[in-house]
Amino acid sequence: MDLLLMSYAGVTSKEYLSLLNNGFISPELKRKIEFANTLDRKKIITDLDRLNISYITHEHSLYPPLLKEIYDFPYILYYRGNPRYLMEDMLGVVGSRKSTSYTAKSLEVLLPSLKNIAIISGLAYGADEAAHKTAIGNNMKTIGVLAFGHSTHYPKTTADIRREMEQSHLTISEYPPDTPIRKWQFVARNRIIAGSARGVLVTEAEEKSGSLITLEMALDDNRNAYCLPGNITSALSKGTNLRIKEGASVVTEADDIQRDFD
Repeated sequence: MDLLLMSYAGVTSKEYLSLLNNGFISPELKRKIEFANTLDRKKIITDLDRLNISYITHEHSLYPPLLKEIYDFPYILYYRGNPRYLMEDMLGVVGSRKSTSYTAKSLEVLLPSLKNIAIISGLAYGADEAAHKTAIGNNMKTIGVLAFGHSTHYPKTTADIRREMEQSHLTISEYPPDTPIRKWQFVARNRIIAGSARGVLVTEAEEKSGSLITLEMALDDNRNAYCLPGNITSALSKGTNLRIKEGASVVTEADDIQRDFD
């Protein structure tokens, strides 16, 4: 199976796993496989080169070892930047898009004290942006996971930091470059953050938040779950405080995270 062509034909990770594990081919998957066989591989490679995009499959030595352990791992990753960052021990950092200065200030206290840990996040507005910026500003490695193809960007506010990361750090996506924005892909993106990392830190989150879904994914993947404790009067601390009550690790200093990595 040519995984690059299958990706361009729209074969999902779950369809690939179904094919790989039990050989079941649904009519939809059959249609996609037939379409993959009509694609011009040389043209695709030429287009990727023109866009300065490379790729690895799950069979490659640089594929993140922890990510390969999750149930629906992406069978291909497109990237710009340094793929060797995928071999680093990673901490996922997520939080509200409406995060306050508490997130940025806390990350400035915590992240610079971490040793031999790369920061992986989703290049979203708010907590993700703060995590990437703090990592870059403190000479840490950082990885951005896109919920769409590399030819698209969202939101506009993180475009500059993404360009910097693609020159000196790394961005990855499981989707071909021209894949547009679709709402469900943001949840799918979160499983890559959770699956690649040894632990996930939530900075601020409302009681019902996409960041908490990422934390639940991390727990399902047997990863460490960390939360910043917050002001009990703040709506953006309700989600994190609740998860702490349910057993997530409280983070008040870098060593609360570092000791799990050591």
